[in-house]
Amino acid sequence: MASMLQPGVLTLAATPIGNPLDASVRLMRALGSAELIAAEDTRRLTRLAADLEVEITARVVSYHEHNEAQRTGQLLEALGAGLRVLIVTDAGMPVVSDPGFRAVGAATSAGYEVSVIPGPSAVLTALASSGIAPDRFTFEGFPPRRDGRRTSTLQPLVSEQRTMIFFESPRRTAATLASMAAAFGSDRSAAVARELTKTHEQVLRGSLGELADWAAATEVLGEIVIVVAGAEPVTARAEDLIEEVLARASAGERLKDAAKQVAQHAPGVTSRELYDLALQQRRA
Repeated sequence: MASMLQPGVLTLAATPIGNPLDASVRLMRALGSAELIAAEDTRRLTRLAADLEVEITARVVSYHEHNEAQRTGQLLEALGAGLRVLIVTDAGMPVVSDPGFRAVGAATSAGYEVSVIPGPSAVLTALASSGIAPDRFTFEGFPPRRDGRRTSTLQPLVSEQRTMIFFESPRRTAATLASMAAAFGSDRSAAVARELTKTHEQVLRGSLGELADWAAATEVLGEIVIVVAGAEPVTARAEDLIEEVLARASAGERLKDAAKQVAQHAPGVTSRELYDLALQQRRA
């Protein structure tokens, strides 16, 4: 099997998120030709290699959030020695809510090339199956575990118009959905995807209130991705913004500049409209 890796190049490879048959040919070749593999969980790597019938001859080291700092230096040494170095995580793409970011930063700072072998993505799989608008979206990762911090993290997202995608532990799914229903409104459309590509794959679609009720009454199991529809755009009214324009002008700003600045943050309202209304107010 021909090597897909280059000596002295750090390679990141996406692994299946559930079904081993989703492994790419490039991943299989990389596993078979690497000389050093940094794996988030070495046991899962061994199981994946067995499922794919790939023989790993590389030295395998663990590489996770608790030893990244220590292991990254070893990876750089291996790159310096011209070895074929590969990073894989338990599922999906390294770096994205998984180890690897530190290694990429260190490698590029030291002048080494970084290559990526793409593959399965829980984010895109959940988005595609959710039935929620996919044209613009934002990945928010794992919400904070504590209720207070989770609430404060969700609050700035209330007016986010892009579809939002979150990862979550099954143990915290009910609490997180309840927090989302409280922050975004119980009628906001959402989807919960669990065990994607696995035997018990399930995608539930509905309002946040409905999904929060489901999670509260169910023992949620498996890997969880939550997709939440973005907020509906709010069209501002020029009449409601005149006081702000006049206040800025009273503070010394040119009226035309004040109207322009306010209009920048008011969808559907033009600076000309604000300027004309402000002049009318002054003359009244």
